[in-house]
Amino acid sequence: MPKDKAVHVVVDSTGVKVYGEGEWKVRTHGVGKRRKERKLHLGVDEGSGEILGAVVTTNDIADCEVLPDILEQIEQPIEQGGGDGGYDTKACYDTISQRGAKATIPPRSNAKIQQHPHSKLKPHPRNENLRYCNQVGRKQWKQESGYHRRSLSETAIFRLKIIFGGKLRRRFA
Repeated sequence: MPKDKAVHVVVDSTGVKVYGEGEWKVRTHGVGKRRKERKLHLGVDEGSGEILGAVVTTNDIADCEVLPDILEQIEQPIEQGGGDGGYDTKACYDTISQRGAKATIPPRSNAKIQQHPHSKLKPHPRNENLRYCNQVGRKQWKQESGYHRRSLSETAIFRLKIIFGGKLRRRFA
């Protein structure tokens, strides 16, 4: 892929189970303890399916907190950035806008338009998105915005889990 061609980035995350001594103890002795998981966050080029950015975090980090780290790894210009409702925050819209891209993030069901203190300024992209979604309906918004292309990030996660499995293992040398 040429480095100067703008890409449409779709982001998503998945849980990955961590295996180790703890799992063995639970199976052998029945001693239960909280299972560890990590989250794999991916930024995928919707056109090619190529993984452009990846971050691994603990399970307590929200998807929206990782978006800047994913986009920072992408060298190409970004024309559009999309994700699921977990990315519906002003900060995510701002991060995508800073890259000169259009955000394709569905508003949460309880989303409210946030009034700007200076009404003469241009409305925030999140508010514009929410207004348009309310005008035409969620289904039509998804079709017109290209939101369904976000499922390609889920396809990339599926491919990784098929190849490597859904578990992390530590290997001792």
